[in-house]
Amino acid sequence: MHIRSVVLFFSWRRVKVRACRDLGERLQSRNVPFGTSGDSYDRLFRVPGFFWFIFSGEAHILCKEVDKMEKRENRRSQVSDVLARSVRAIVQTHITEENALQEIRMRIGQPLSIMSGGEEKILPSAEKAHIVTKEEIKETIEYMSKYSLYAYENELRQGFLTLEGGHRVGVAGKVIIDRGKVKNIQYISSLNIRVAHEVIGCADELIPYITKNKMVCHTLIISPPCCGKTTLLRDLIRQISDGNEYVKGCSVGVVDERSEIGGCYMGIAQNRLGMRTDILDCCPKADGMIMLIRSMSPQVVAVDEIGTAEDIHAIEYAMQCGCKLIASVHGLDMEEASRKPVLGELIRRKMFERYIVLGNDGHPGQVRGIYDERGSVLCRK
Repeated sequence: MHIRSVVLFFSWRRVKVRACRDLGERLQSRNVPFGTSGDSYDRLFRVPGFFWFIFSGEAHILCKEVDKMEKRENRRSQVSDVLARSVRAIVQTHITEENALQEIRMRIGQPLSIMSGGEEKILPSAEKAHIVTKEEIKETIEYMSKYSLYAYENELRQGFLTLEGGHRVGVAGKVIIDRGKVKNIQYISSLNIRVAHEVIGCADELIPYITKNKMVCHTLIISPPCCGKTTLLRDLIRQISDGNEYVKGCSVGVVDERSEIGGCYMGIAQNRLGMRTDILDCCPKADGMIMLIRSMSPQVVAVDEIGTAEDIHAIEYAMQCGCKLIASVHGLDMEEASRKPVLGELIRRKMFERYIVLGNDGHPGQVRGIYDERGSVLCRK
């Protein structure tokens, strides 16, 4: 860690001053004696102050601050670098809180808009809206696909592209049908750039309820759209894979049909899913669960947004093979989920041991209740 501190000082020149400014303020609040100030970078290198800092317990603070800044810089560039230059300039000028940015919407002939902090904003302003052009959509798509859109046909067939960092771009336009199935999307007229957000630790309070004797229970997450079920599922996967005081770390197989859980880029998960996790990206859930069970021997299988009869049958097959299941489904509550075809039968047969019901009462990811296989309340908020 101490050697890493020195390397960070002499490497990341773009963020050193900002890191030291914040570090100085934090160290001053702890009454550190060697005279670090928030606006004086070179004072850190004074002897013996610098060496006291390097070999003190405070050194890890700088590492963490620089790591955070580099991640913010990477996340910012991953999204902004794929935008058409004219759009990029507007977005960069008018976004003040990077962490609050959720979506960037581009529609030909319509105002450029973003979703930030749960509110829609027209850029640069409602009175002087920037109207998105066909050329800007084309330029953005070229950047996203690295001028090889044909290489993304499999993803486009599902209506999206995945960017480095796990950011997902929804597309709309003319759909090409071949033998009753979607073959491709042409003449793209709308883009919805969804900025990936990880919330590490958001499942901390749930882990004790979905584990028993350090083993995972069959768990179903029930949630309306846009209430944080995928974010919650992602953190559950990470904690189960790595292990903690409530669950012994175990192998997890993830079927990520729409690249939402892992946010894979060229087959590599961009989100943290744990050290014992194997992921099938852009694979149909029913096929993927069977493939993982036959080839990767997972102890836990995780899938998002189950719905078809094939999905439900594959889940039942996985349960019968000795795997624990963690899945999510759209629904308002347990009553609505139990009325769904096929899935309702699994619920009535008490195949799932735990149910987590989410809502949006105040903020996404709000847990409304946790129930056992009989529907008895374990926790209600």
